[in-house]
Amino acid sequence: MNIYEKIGLKRVINGSGKMTALGVSKVSDTVVETMKEAGQNFVVIDDLIDRVGELISKITDGEDTCVTSSASAAIALTTAGLITGENISLVERMPDSTGLKNKIILQKGHSVNFGAPITTMIRLGGGVPVEVGYSNEVKKEHIEEAIDDKVVGLLYVKSHHSVQKGMLSIEEMAEIAHKYSLPLIIDAAAEEDIKKYLKLGGDLVIYSGAKALCGPASGFVTGKKEYIKAIKLQYKGIGRAMKIGKMCMMGVLKAVEEYSKRDENKIVEEQIRLANLLIKNLDDENKVSTSIVKDEAGREIYRVQISLNKELTNISGKEFMKQLQQGEVEIHVRKHYANLGIINVDMRALTEQDIEFIAKRIKEILK
Repeated sequence: MNIYEKIGLKRVINGSGKMTALGVSKVSDTVVETMKEAGQNFVVIDDLIDRVGELISKITDGEDTCVTSSASAAIALTTAGLITGENISLVERMPDSTGLKNKIILQKGHSVNFGAPITTMIRLGGGVPVEVGYSNEVKKEHIEEAIDDKVVGLLYVKSHHSVQKGMLSIEEMAEIAHKYSLPLIIDAAAEEDIKKYLKLGGDLVIYSGAKALCGPASGFVTGKKEYIKAIKLQYKGIGRAMKIGKMCMMGVLKAVEEYSKRDENKIVEEQIRLANLLIKNLDDENKVSTSIVKDEAGREIYRVQISLNKELTNISGKEFMKQLQQGEVEIHVRKHYANLGIINVDMRALTEQDIEFIAKRIKEILK
């Protein structure tokens, strides 16, 4: 019985991935021990923000880094920082940006909902989101023609949530941003490479500390020092409502350090091994077909795609998912193609016992 079962909640098997709604990731014992020690001691918080930022920057190759309570908080604080600069009176006035330069341009296919609308995070920072182009096509002209003297930055969303075709690339967005002397913000919350997006032209890159990095609830924005300084100042304003504590700062620092030493090949090999185990456990179930698929956004994540055989069962994908969650143990899988009778099972948080339980439950439902 785990700690959540002890307080009366159901056990959850997470075949969905690193999702905020399910508690994101498992943290390592060393991250837990680091957070415990941090919680039992005192520190000047402003000094800790600066020092953790310096140490994370050595790994990301950013000029500086600001730690935040989440990636979504980082979007809000980054927006505010670009609007206020280092003017403390403006910092204290946010999110009221009336009369100021406050527009953030993003592509229509990048105006996503990741549990909340990304445009809400921009507005929390005093920004005015400007969506350009169409959900299936954005041209350079769409971006350039939207740039006026009220624009403070361009935002690129690197995510499986975003439309994956018809959008401008990071390099194209960076070229436009720098042509007009504007910073390019890249929301790379769940991405695995914590150096790549600065190299591709991002001036400010945002990561979740709890997703790929397997840290506690946290995030950070890394990049150009001139912007990071203004972002840190937001803790004197709106950042106070989304502050990050000493334990989470030290926890995310430890998680980033561990992540930088990971063996990516072994991680992929383990995903493939578990995927094949699930496929093997479902070999004798003719009401579904299975295959291994790579993450649609190009990350090194491999999942089992389970397609319902519509000729042998009349259950819908959504009903199938609902029944997976209604057992004694809640099984959560990826829902993005459920309307097509397809679910995907993410391997990253699963054990062999979880795999066997999932296969058994699927067979029970299909009977």
